[in-house]
Amino acid sequence: MTFESFELHARIMAGVKSAGYRTPTPIQRRVIPAALSGRDILGLAQTGTGKTAAFVLPILQRLSSGPRGRMRALIVAPTRELAEQIHGEIRMLGQATRLRSATVYGGVGMAPQIRALRGKGRAEIIVACPGRLLDHMNRGHADLSNLEVLVLDEADHMFDMGFLPDVRTIMKQVPTTAQRLLFSATMPEDVRHLANGVLSDPLTAEIGHRKPAQTVTHALYPVERNKKTEMLKHLLREHDPRSALVFTRTKSGAKRLAKQLDSENFFVTSLQGDLSQSKRQKALDGFRRGDYHILVATDIAARGIDVTRISHVINYDVPNTVEAYTHRIGRTGRAERSGEAFTLVTQDDVKMIRSIERSLGTRLERIELEAFAWDDTFDSHHPRKSRPNRTGVGRRGDGRERSERSTRQTDGRTHNRRYRRSRNGPNKQRNTSRAGQQATREA
Repeated sequence: MTFESFELHARIMAGVKSAGYRTPTPIQRRVIPAALSGRDILGLAQTGTGKTAAFVLPILQRLSSGPRGRMRALIVAPTRELAEQIHGEIRMLGQATRLRSATVYGGVGMAPQIRALRGKGRAEIIVACPGRLLDHMNRGHADLSNLEVLVLDEADHMFDMGFLPDVRTIMKQVPTTAQRLLFSATMPEDVRHLANGVLSDPLTAEIGHRKPAQTVTHALYPVERNKKTEMLKHLLREHDPRSALVFTRTKSGAKRLAKQLDSENFFVTSLQGDLSQSKRQKALDGFRRGDYHILVATDIAARGIDVTRISHVINYDVPNTVEAYTHRIGRTGRAERSGEAFTLVTQDDVKMIRSIERSLGTRLERIELEAFAWDDTFDSHHPRKSRPNRTGVGRRGDGRERSERSTRQTDGRTHNRRYRRSRNGPNKQRNTSRAGQQATREA
């Protein structure tokens, strides 16, 4: 199947070709034909599967004919970053259609949003966060009576953020004739109840949403609770990632950890809810450009991060649910690239790790580093792998270069490692930079 088989308008196909899209992803193959026919959709797919284009293309096709200058499609998203990502996709794919789109979310001025909602330059497509949209509705700025398509994206996280009452209030203003599309990475009971209440005979498209991409390598690192930060620094120096996403449970934890890494001269920034919109955007843009090699974020703040080149996801804190683990890991190994997922595991996390392994249907590799692992065995009935600690590279301003990566084959996939194994145990790789050679001599 190709995008031409969807028989999209020529102006939309120009946007598809300009974006470099060639072959539809599984979620796109399932959703786009049904959405073009006007059917309601329940889409379950992990991050990075192409679900944004799966609903944007049918919206552009539907709105390419008909009246202009009024809101005809509404996309509701939980975070500002995700709203901007969707808005960017609309502008890219619909650049030749002359359809207008605008974002509506808090933390910025209302005047431009009011112009997009009711001024002379009204947008046909609005991408909004629930709270600010409801504020506009209460002030009489937003009229949903002409809506033809409603999309609820990342529905599971809208519940996590407490948006359920706002979403239900918004839904009451949507015409019963409007097409409804609901997308979610996971399917908790609240999302299931919402789907049953707002969707009419939907097509359910479930694309591997329970497991991370097969291009991701997982590893667990047992660590004493008070040594987690030092182990994280060690892993960052050893693997020297150019695009790593580090997850913490709390906003304060993300801020504190980023500050600690910055003091050690890592290229790091953080993304968490206490930041202003301008600072959030600056952090995200810097991470996309590669100005920052490490982004420390919470689960909620990370929604909407659309960076296909993330090479490493590191769980500094083990997530509270299996679904959250899957969604975090889905940030790497995207677009058929390989990725690595590291999880720092304390003794308090063992129960959750076992739940994650049961869900994935596989046992994850344990890697113990002598200076960090706790004394008790992780699994008394399984052999353990132990590796000595090695001094790595990659800090800001230290003049060191990346060492060459050796390669190993696992399950038919190639993964990079900063170590080589021989019969006598792991060998240190030769660092060819002047600073690295000096460090070796000093050691």
